[in-house]
Amino acid sequence: MLIGRTEEQKKLQKVYDSDQSEFVAVYGRRRVGKTYLIRETFRNAFIFTHTGLAKKSTREQLQNFQLSLRNQGMKKAPLPTNWLEAFDMLAHLVERSKKKRKIVFIDEMPWMDAPRSSFLSAVEHFWNGFAAARKDVVFIVCGSATSWIINKIVRNRGGLHNRLTCRIHLQQFTLNECEQYAKHLRLGMSRRQIIESYMLLGGVPYYWSLLDKEKSLAQNIDNLFFSRNGDLKDEFKELYASLFKRPEKYLAIIETLGKKKTGMTREEIVKESKLPYNGTVSTMLEDLENCGFIRKYAGIGKKTKDAIFQLIDQYTLFYFKFVQNNPVNDEHFWSKSIDKPIYNNWCGLAFECLCLVHSRQIKETLGISGVISSEYSWKVEGSGEKSGAQIDLLIDRVDGVINLCEMKFSKKPFKIDAKYSKVLQNKRNRLIETTHTSKAVHITMVTSEGLVRNAYSDDIQNQATADDLFRP
Repeated sequence: MLIGRTEEQKKLQKVYDSDQSEFVAVYGRRRVGKTYLIRETFRNAFIFTHTGLAKKSTREQLQNFQLSLRNQGMKKAPLPTNWLEAFDMLAHLVERSKKKRKIVFIDEMPWMDAPRSSFLSAVEHFWNGFAAARKDVVFIVCGSATSWIINKIVRNRGGLHNRLTCRIHLQQFTLNECEQYAKHLRLGMSRRQIIESYMLLGGVPYYWSLLDKEKSLAQNIDNLFFSRNGDLKDEFKELYASLFKRPEKYLAIIETLGKKKTGMTREEIVKESKLPYNGTVSTMLEDLENCGFIRKYAGIGKKTKDAIFQLIDQYTLFYFKFVQNNPVNDEHFWSKSIDKPIYNNWCGLAFECLCLVHSRQIKETLGISGVISSEYSWKVEGSGEKSGAQIDLLIDRVDGVINLCEMKFSKKPFKIDAKYSKVLQNKRNRLIETTHTSKAVHITMVTSEGLVRNAYSDDIQNQATADDLFRP
């Protein structure tokens, strides 16, 4: 059963119904469901499917391609000596097919592009010299190495420049889609448990599929992350290695950003990570943003060159906090951590991150989904008698309003007392005086269980609850 992905399926169906040949690229992070989407949409309509091999030579890749040709109709396919010959053989297979639409699906294409293999030139020749001249070919390429797909296919400056007819960047599930998936898996979760799962796993479908309906959430996390053979214990290294051919520098950036939840400028990242100060850092940051691991925003009142980069991948944040260098070595670590200070502190930070990636749902709740806006985080240091202030989400609207959003995760409705009310007013005042904004600043609370009504809650202009984050 395919959960969500409605818009993506519409795009793929439109491609299938076209009266022209179509060139489609589907990309996104590892385990997000790219292959599943394509296979579920087209079922048995393919005339050729092939999956590249990880970390193999060109000869081994060509042998694998030969096997795919033989298994799918070309029984006597010889071993191609190079990629140009391999794709020429594929063209002959396409010509022999009697299907109305010839769907060719190549998965994990980035793995096939070994150094000095001339692989990309062969892909260009196949499309430009053969498929594009026909009206019945649907050529779908896919891969987890998002940076390769974007740089070599989407932004190709050679023979494939502007040749793509459809591109799909598959994102992680939203809370709404995770709720649907949890029901499909019969996990029997409450919405609070779904939120906690999301704060741990993000919206990666494969991670959710590993949850055992017979175990509690805490038991599942112990089993996946902290047991000796946990399925996700070593996922971190495999995740980044699958996305980038040389993941070490990307990991240096990720680990640097993991130390500062509000984010850092490019210059701060270079300084802290000790990476060379050159253009490659900007490219790597763009790659990480395209993969959904970080977000980029220009601070309110700041220039684009002063943009902030912030780590927002829930799985990675959890890994850094609890799994990496865990000295406890206890297979029941997570169960024993529930309601301890380290757990409660993490819940607050993880809920803030969850809200950031569901800002669209927050805007819909506030009734401003149709208003053009920009989202920021913001902070100012204390000086003299003035206290510092930090705001994790500002929604800066063109209609003259800024929503100052505070996110609070608690087991019961959150109570604003006199002390916290002063904190909120200080944040509002420091924002106004520091940025010199003439816009109205509305204090907006996003809470897991709602607010306790009292004298201080009347100072809140807007509020949203965890249930609102489950909007489609």
